Amino acid sequence: MINKDIIEAFKVLAKEKNIDRTNLSTIIENLFLNLIKRKYGEDYENFNVIVNMEKGEIEIYQHKEVVDSVADSILEISLEEARKTEEGLELGDMYIEVIQPDKFGRRLINNAKQFFTQSLKDIEKQTIYDEYSSKIGNIIIGAVHQIQKDRIFVMCEDKELILPQAEQMPNDRYRRGESIRAMVKSVDITSRGPEVVISRSDDQFLEKLFSLEVPEIEDDIIEIKSVARCPGDRSKIIVSSADKRIDAVGACVGMKGMRIQSIVRELNGEKIDIINWSEQPEILITRALSPARPLDLYIDEEKPYAVAVFEDEELAMAIGRNGQNIKLVTQITGYTVDAVGKSHYEDSSSEEKSLENNASSIENCNELSEKVIATLIENKIETFSDFLEKKNDVIKIKGMGPKTIQKIEEIALRNQGND
Repeated sequence: MINKDIIEAFKVLAKEKNIDRTNLSTIIENLFLNLIKRKYGEDYENFNVIVNMEKGEIEIYQHKEVVDSVADSILEISLEEARKTEEGLELGDMYIEVIQPDKFGRRLINNAKQFFTQSLKDIEKQTIYDEYSSKIGNIIIGAVHQIQKDRIFVMCEDKELILPQAEQMPNDRYRRGESIRAMVKSVDITSRGPEVVISRSDDQFLEKLFSLEVPEIEDDIIEIKSVARCPGDRSKIIVSSADKRIDAVGACVGMKGMRIQSIVRELNGEKIDIINWSEQPEILITRALSPARPLDLYIDEEKPYAVAVFEDEELAMAIGRNGQNIKLVTQITGYTVDAVGKSHYEDSSSEEKSLENNASSIENCNELSEKVIATLIENKIETFSDFLEKKNDVIKIKGMGPKTIQKIEEIALRNQGND
């Protein structure tokens, strides 16, 4: 038997490292199996280590076969020697010998301490990895521990987490010791152990803040359809309600704006546009373009692509600083959206119409002879559309043979296909 004080010492150390009893028991078993292999060699499997954490006992047993003549003293014991302890043993029986710790020697015991310390570190790393892997996507609260140029170290329940510069908000200002909320973004295994990365700029961080502040989201009454952020500046979030009696936008804003104000304070004044979901793209895109209101919206659902036309004085608001608003609209709706001013759109439309007219004008056609063109214009056939409408009359015009009529018709149909 090994003194209870040894297990108690292990328990104290394990408690400091937050190691549970099951893992501690496994570590102690492996520790003594490691000692056995060091003393007797790697090839022997006739040893058992039993750890009783409740009683504070560790038992080490060596199994030997009772033989007449011993060839290997680690695996075998003579009948004469075995009967000194158990008189009833016969040849071929299994003899169980209890190993005392003093057999291992001081040097091996020191090696065991190193093994135990390393095992604790490995378990501690795995525990941290498992704990925070299960928290990915969740919000944690920690304290700013150390501030560096490219990262901030945050302490959370005695664990050091990393907030990289890329995951920080531009308008955040940190002071050592202050409380901070962030979302667990990833857990990576490195040579130094698990590296837990947290974020305040991720889209999902905003989504989780809404889930915390709006009970209807947690209760699955309100669904967050999509989120797009320009961290620290502006965000857009699309919500829908499964209950027609509950206004999704109103629930997110809260009584007197209390819910949304709480989120805005957490994000240091980041503007948040809450958008009511619609299955109709034109309604959804119009709502997403807030605070600007488009005059017209032209949508191609197949691409998907949209052109939003605004009053000239509202165009800057629609696009946003550095194109921010229009980028967020594109991200949150899934449509590539271009914003144009009314005057520019009208000029572009006039040019297109002019080009279309030129293309359909018989006078500008290079494929017909001057004589044919002159004849057609004299008979008030000025465009290929006119020709198709009055084809029966054109056939009667003097000088218009079947081949000429066929050629004009081919050109007319080709132009019509390009319109």
